[in-house]
Amino acid sequence: QGAVEVAIELNSLSKTFNMAGWRVGMAVGKPEFLDAVLKVKSNMDSGMFLGIQKGAVVALALGADWFDQQYKVYSKRRELIWQLADLLGCTYDRKGVGLFVWAKLPEGSDAESLIDDWLYHYHVFITPGIIFGSNGKGYIRFSLCVTEEKIKEVIQRFAT
Repeated sequence: QGAVEVAIELNSLSKTFNMAGWRVGMAVGKPEFLDAVLKVKSNMDSGMFLGIQKGAVVALALGADWFDQQYKVYSKRRELIWQLADLLGCTYDRKGVGLFVWAKLPEGSDAESLIDDWLYHYHVFITPGIIFGSNGKGYIRFSLCVTEEKIKEVIQRFAT
């Protein structure tokens, strides 16, 4: 209650609508606050490509069926990533949500050395958690934006 008097709410279509990197979102708030944002924004760039704007309009009109389908896609990918993490001897939280699975490497493992080894021997790159800050030390991060087929291929590479 009353937030519109003191705050601007920002939202992005990046993760929710698979538009990461497109830099499309919205701001809601008091008109004078939004005017100030627009003044700064108009001096930073000349606007967003019309095709991206049209894509955002379509995305915002999607119904619950689309979200249900996306949930199924990411759930299947998550299950496969868990298989891969198990294969690599990692632990992870099965209650985690989002587009990434964070996995703790076996005790005493050095993420950077492992990742180099995996890259050279299996031709697979898995993101070391440390690049996201010191709390990521000892972890790796898997993206669920990779297709099921690619995840299965990676599992196969490590399994053989």
